[in-house]
Amino acid sequence: MSRIVYVNGAFVPEAEAKVSVFDRGFLFADGVYEVTAVIGGKLLDFAAHLTRLRRSLAELRLASPMEDGAILDLHRELVARNAIDLGHVYMMVTRGEADRDFAFPPEDTAPSFVLFTQSRKSIETPEVERGLKVATVPDLRWARRDIKTIQLLYPSMAKMEARRQGMDDAWMVEDGFVTEGTSNNAYIVTQDDAIVTRSLSNAILHGITRAAVLRTAAEAGLRVEERAFTVDEAKTAREAFITSAGAFVTPVVAIDGTGIGTGRPGELTKRMRAHYLEEAIRTAI
Repeated sequence: MSRIVYVNGAFVPEAEAKVSVFDRGFLFADGVYEVTAVIGGKLLDFAAHLTRLRRSLAELRLASPMEDGAILDLHRELVARNAIDLGHVYMMVTRGEADRDFAFPPEDTAPSFVLFTQSRKSIETPEVERGLKVATVPDLRWARRDIKTIQLLYPSMAKMEARRQGMDDAWMVEDGFVTEGTSNNAYIVTQDDAIVTRSLSNAILHGITRAAVLRTAAEAGLRVEERAFTVDEAKTAREAFITSAGAFVTPVVAIDGTGIGTGRPGELTKRMRAHYLEEAIRTAI
């Protein structure tokens, strides 16, 4: 069955879902996006995703396509029309259609607004069971990684380089310190059980799952250190993991061929995944 996609005011079959070749998202990657997980037909961490969308729009001086309540209604309608029990809803906003010019078009130019769904079969994946192997690559992205833009070419290139090396994903490195994964935030667990992840700044995306996981860790009485860590420190860690709206909490078991801890998913990582999912599902809307 063909998916139903929302494009600029209309629900259409995916084969009919089109935007103009003059859309600035196509010409300049001039747009932002959000991805919301769906479990049991409900949206996880949705309010936080909307808050981050508003921030991204403001940072790029992009017009909002509609009010928050209407955006929530659209998500629910799309989930229902596509019978999504488990999966994701992708939401994209671009600066809209205008003749090609580096200067922004007039402020009254209508933004383009697209939503589509992807379904998945299970919350659990082979990667969760065995853990991820990651390669490290230089972080060559622009300096505003805190804005969730649609310009994702370098992360895609980094992921493909990792796969060329026989790895699952890449962690990007700047000035000797890990910034984040290609589509996720990165963490290590030290030998004395501190959860370490890079502090928020323009250097990394302000992950929604990251915030929820750190809140869960604090409530569980676990020690959290928000600071940069080096590749060498990561290789000597007791555990490592990533978080994202797609991966939730997924263990990392090797970095550049060096096994982390026992070389198997760690117990603290498993606990964090279970606690995060329990709370996210309980509060889903």
